[in-house]
Amino acid sequence: MPDVQKYDRTLDPHEHITTYTTTVNGNDLAPHEIESVLLKKFGETLMKGALTWYSLLPEHSIDSFEMLVDSFIKAHAGARKVHARKADIFRIAQGESELLREFVIRFQKERMLLPAVPNKWVAEAFTKDLNLRSFDASRKLKKNLLEFQETTWADVYNWYESKLRIEDDQLGFPSSTKGRYREKNKEKSKYDFNTDRRSLRGNF
Repeated sequence: MPDVQKYDRTLDPHEHITTYTTTVNGNDLAPHEIESVLLKKFGETLMKGALTWYSLLPEHSIDSFEMLVDSFIKAHAGARKVHARKADIFRIAQGESELLREFVIRFQKERMLLPAVPNKWVAEAFTKDLNLRSFDASRKLKKNLLEFQETTWADVYNWYESKLRIEDDQLGFPSSTKGRYREKNKEKSKYDFNTDRRSLRGNF
């Protein structure tokens, strides 16, 4: 049997059939031998869930390689879509200068735009794509998620809200900026108070 990459339900089933048939056809077989070899050796190119599917085919249910291909494509077309959805959710990554709260909000928005994926994938993707070079809050959250193995997005989000939200918000304002922010607010409040007092005196 020529060396053909084994199919594990994460590849495109059409591509696997094309690779397999091309390899067998180029193996110096007589024309009358090709159909028989294609049919008998196909199981050797499968693994994991695909091999389980093949082993469960009813005996004498396949009369030709064409019939086998049709059954194979129908059984595994959906598996390719699931794999593509998993790849999409794992592409959402935190930027190096992106605050944790910003990443949490963006991850939630982008997750909602994708087709539904298992909760475990969402938790795994978020944990994997936390950037340890970003801020201390990101490092703390990743350490916790790896330690306790949160399995749903709700668990991840609730832990962030209860443990890191306030700390992460503070990271958005350096101490000097916070001081200027408080002074600005104090001046604004004083101005608003004097304006309101003049307005009330005029009304009276």
